Amino acid sequence: MTMPTTLHGIVPPITTPFTANDDIDEVALRAEVRYLIETARVHGLAVCGSTGEGHTLTTEETRRITAIAVEEAAGRVPVITGIITDSTRAAIERGRAVADLGLAALQVTPVHYLFRPDDDAMQRHFAAIADSTGLPVLIYNVVPWAYLAPPLLTRIITEVDGVIGVKQSAGDLKLLADLLLSLGDGGVIMSAVDALLYPSFALGAHGAIAAILTAAPTLCVALWEAVQRGDHGAALALHRRLLPIWNALQADNLPANVKHAMELQHRRACEPRAPMPRTSSTQAASIREALGNAGLLG
Repeated sequence: MTMPTTLHGIVPPITTPFTANDDIDEVALRAEVRYLIETARVHGLAVCGSTGEGHTLTTEETRRITAIAVEEAAGRVPVITGIITDSTRAAIERGRAVADLGLAALQVTPVHYLFRPDDDAMQRHFAAIADSTGLPVLIYNVVPWAYLAPPLLTRIITEVDGVIGVKQSAGDLKLLADLLLSLGDGGVIMSAVDALLYPSFALGAHGAIAAILTAAPTLCVALWEAVQRGDHGAALALHRRLLPIWNALQADNLPANVKHAMELQHRRACEPRAPMPRTSSTQAASIREALGNAGLLG
């Protein structure tokens, strides 16, 4: 299995729009995919992840969302699909459900219920998913009690055929730096350190898959491009516009807040799926202020 070299740059984790009946709003989903590719000029798309409320989706919904994203992308950018389950069997079942759709990779979260597998079991888990689905696997390192330290990540990525890299989360730039140092060119490392995308890119991350990319995609693309051309003055200025947006978004109802930010920018995002609460009035005011100060409301 070869590493998809096209997986790089700004890869927004798309929110999942739900109708009043709690169904997938396919019209809104298609419009958002087109916006991100044609207007924001992103480098890839991720569906059914944390920002997409993937933990609430059925396998049938995951397949439908993935199919729509791939169809609308039409080969212009790679698409990856998130898998958030609590067993190897369930992860394989969901991965196989989308295996024929032309994905670049699966973004797989470690089990998120209370009990953490030991390191050997963790490696077997990701190996079984890659082997059984035939798709490249990107580890989404986000679950605090099932966190994979850099040595374990390096071991899995270098030893398991089909595990191509990691989406590094939890806000820890030191762990990201350690991964970049230990893996070298041995895997794809995508940052999910929303507050620190600029230093992530400067350190050599291959790109990002993070909620702020969906809330402010044009600024994030501009940030990526500034770092790639070595314009660190412009990159720092963009970082200073993006950080207040992240500070306003970050909360337990983050997907709802990202959706609210999208709606303020005239991109239909709809409501979060219950029991996640909607954006509060206090949060809404902060998000509006941050987007306005960043020049995104016009």
